[in-house]
Parts: sequence; structure tokens; C-alpha cells
Amino acid sequence: MSSTTVVIGSRVGLHARPASVFTHAVAQCGITVMLTDAAGSTINAGSILGVLAMGIGYGDVITLSSDDEAAESVLASLAELLERELDRP
Repeated sequence: MSSTTVVIGSRVGLHARPASVFTHAVAQCGITVMLTDAAGSTINAGSILGVLAMGIGYGDVITLSSDDEAAESVLASLAELLERELDRP
């Protein structure tokens, strides 16, 4: 299993637009990615409803993980995405 920890960079956290951008990127990557918050709750990162329900805010630390062989580069790319401000059109 590969995993990476990331600090959320969007000032509004993973709400509305940032969650949509992120879950779309997960869907496009072609592998199953799981998201775990600081409390230890884990969801499928491709589920926008799951991501929104977690209430992840700016500066929160989350972990992305996957069992796929190609996961390292995908997780690194998704982590870079989450570190940026995603709430701009």
C-alpha cells in the first residue's frame, strides 16, 4: 500500500468547488484512492458526497492511500492538487 499525507491548501477546505475538482481528478486517475482524516475516518476519495461529509477544512491534515501498483505517482499528483487553492473559477 502506498500513502501520502497532505495539508489542505484551499481556504474553504474541501467544500463545493474544491471537493468537485479533487473528486474529478480521483475519478480520472483510474485507480481506487482512499482518504483518511485526522480522526481516522476513511472514505473512497472519488465520492464527492463522502468528501463533503467529512467536513475537511483549510490546514487539515489528511492521508491519501491506494493498493494499486501505480499509486505513488498518482498520490503525489493528487497531493500537489490538494496543497493548492482550488476555490477559484
